[in-house]
Amino acid sequence: MADRNRATLLELLNKPGNNVCADCKSPDPEWVSVNLGAFLCPECAGCHRNLGTHISRVRSIKLDNWEDDQVQAVAELGNEVVNQKYEQFLPAYYKRPTKDDPELLRSEFVKAKYSRQEFIYPDRQTAYCSGIKEGYLYKRGRDDKGFKKRRFCLTRKLNGHTLLYFIKEKDTAPKSEIDLDSVNVVFAKDKIGVNPNGLQITYFVNGQTRSLFVYADDPKVMTKENKEIVDWYYAIRAAKFEWRRIAHPQQDEIELAEGLTTDFTLEGWLQKMGPKKKDGFKKRWFTLDNRKLMYSEDPLVSHENSG
Repeated sequence: MADRNRATLLELLNKPGNNVCADCKSPDPEWVSVNLGAFLCPECAGCHRNLGTHISRVRSIKLDNWEDDQVQAVAELGNEVVNQKYEQFLPAYYKRPTKDDPELLRSEFVKAKYSRQEFIYPDRQTAYCSGIKEGYLYKRGRDDKGFKKRRFCLTRKLNGHTLLYFIKEKDTAPKSEIDLDSVNVVFAKDKIGVNPNGLQITYFVNGQTRSLFVYADDPKVMTKENKEIVDWYYAIRAAKFEWRRIAHPQQDEIELAEGLTTDFTLEGWLQKMGPKKKDGFKKRWFTLDNRKLMYSEDPLVSHENSG
């Protein structure tokens, strides 16, 4: 019976939509959520396991034994049926995780989809969908290099959106006002040592690229929940998408969502010769951002270097 059921599951992989992971779309899924009926890759299956068995019960197609009723339940569902329900209101600006994305984006996508059911009930997307947002983030200082709590505001103006941040709680004038049209935001991954789930926000000032490094939760009170920094990531994407839709009302939403934010192509240390021959080679951090190559003395500097 076990071999027969396993063979049936392998046949179900040929059903339209089942040959890729229901969540990240990577090919050749090896796991299944029995109660949801979703075929999953190993990475997304791990995220499902963290949801708890009251939400998703995950089993291996090849390694676990399957009962007849379990196989029948999966056969009646499958990825297309699952996603018709759980992704019916998935916003175009909401990034489906890929193998290159940080684990946080994958786990929060799975939580949003199945646990919080944000793509079934759009009113649960209010933390990031409105184009405006206000809250506190820990920002790295330009001179003292430490991270300090700052108030950030994402606001809507007549000619687009603006990202502001304030030094003090009661300040009425922002320390910086950034046009969102020039903003890119990426997860800093291993750059911010005190918190692995930080963001690098880049923008243009006088022809130069500047960077803000931020994270949301206090490292002294670390929890497993990192939803706030993900909400900021999607709030910025949503605001940029909203302005594009206003500017290009006839354009398809999928096309409008392309390039809202772009991950860096490549980053790492290289030895660079100074402007003068006598300077020799110096270690510099290089970032390839699309077709622009930037370098600095340290991965966490706020502006490009020139030496």
